[in-house]
Amino acid sequence: MKRVLVIAPYPYLPFFSGGQKTIAQFNEYLAKEVSLTVVSTKTNDAQLAKEYELLPWLPGSFFRYIDFRLIGRLGRLIRSERFDCIIWIHPYYHWLARLIQKKFNLFTIVHSHNIEYQRFRSTGKWWWPILRIYEKACLRSADYNYFISGQDLEIACQEWKLDRKVCDVMPLGILQHEPPTDRSLCQQLIRERHNINENEHIILFNGLLNYPPNQQALDDLLNHINPKLQFNQEFSYRLIICGKNLPSKYAELAAYRSQHIIYAGFVPDIETYFKAADVFLNPVLSGGGIKTKMVEAIGLGTTVVSSQTGSAGIDQAVCGDKLIITADNDWDMFSSKVVEACNQHHQTPDPYYQKYYWRNIIQKIPTLLANQPTR
Repeated sequence: MKRVLVIAPYPYLPFFSGGQKTIAQFNEYLAKEVSLTVVSTKTNDAQLAKEYELLPWLPGSFFRYIDFRLIGRLGRLIRSERFDCIIWIHPYYHWLARLIQKKFNLFTIVHSHNIEYQRFRSTGKWWWPILRIYEKACLRSADYNYFISGQDLEIACQEWKLDRKVCDVMPLGILQHEPPTDRSLCQQLIRERHNINENEHIILFNGLLNYPPNQQALDDLLNHINPKLQFNQEFSYRLIICGKNLPSKYAELAAYRSQHIIYAGFVPDIETYFKAADVFLNPVLSGGGIKTKMVEAIGLGTTVVSSQTGSAGIDQAVCGDKLIITADNDWDMFSSKVVEACNQHHQTPDPYYQKYYWRNIIQKIPTLLANQPTR
């Protein structure tokens, strides 16, 4: 069995965001195929890493990215364990990855969750041009690159002249390999939990609510989309908003309770809410990268209505009628499509599960390593 070392640069256990969930599930499924060791932050709950060794070596502060002690610690670990490859999640440790690669001749993979400089540019960070140079250097020096979507792969290859033979897509995955059979049961549970009538459609929005792109999406929901849904007097619905870290200025959305809105906060059983919802809303206009919650919602059988920007990265060809996309800021059309989707019942196509099921996705890594010459 191949021996793999993963460097996960921020806490992910337990997970609260889509990026954290992707790392957690990536490691979980990779550990079923290889002997896995993960180096990550001290703030992880190591007891949740049940199938691999988690070494809490990284500090919790930003200074972990310039912790030169890692050179010696990783060096000793690599000499001891004789890994077949090292996978760096994100490009932030490029300086360290390059040193390790040169010193140990260790096969080096970079697993990008976004084109990072584009994500930070879209959120107004002034230093994005510096990150662009750093990210380019990281991806060009890696032995192999995995991208979260075909769109990101194309951008990186065209902009930075990467060799396509050492690049591939590693999409974020889902746990389901077929449509769920308990959607009716979940809907009944959520109706009882939140006192929702049988004639009311359930609409869902979920995300880390202090993340600027999600906060902007929440504002658009409150100020544009929901008022238009309310205006349609023949449409009966409740809009459930789930998520952690809602800023205090929203006052728990108390002012919106009379406007068909339920604020549920962070819920540990978010999959139940996805399966209960008729439609999941994704009106995101910035932030870059594929949206984990959207991929998960479709896998759980829920139709997604998304902005054009919010749909970036997902393979529309395998989504069938479960993904409806409208132009950015066209809230009239967005609201109209929500009503339309609530009255239709399509099943998630089988090709969707073939593409996004984690067990299928993760096979790429052992296959890649099996075809690498011994160093």
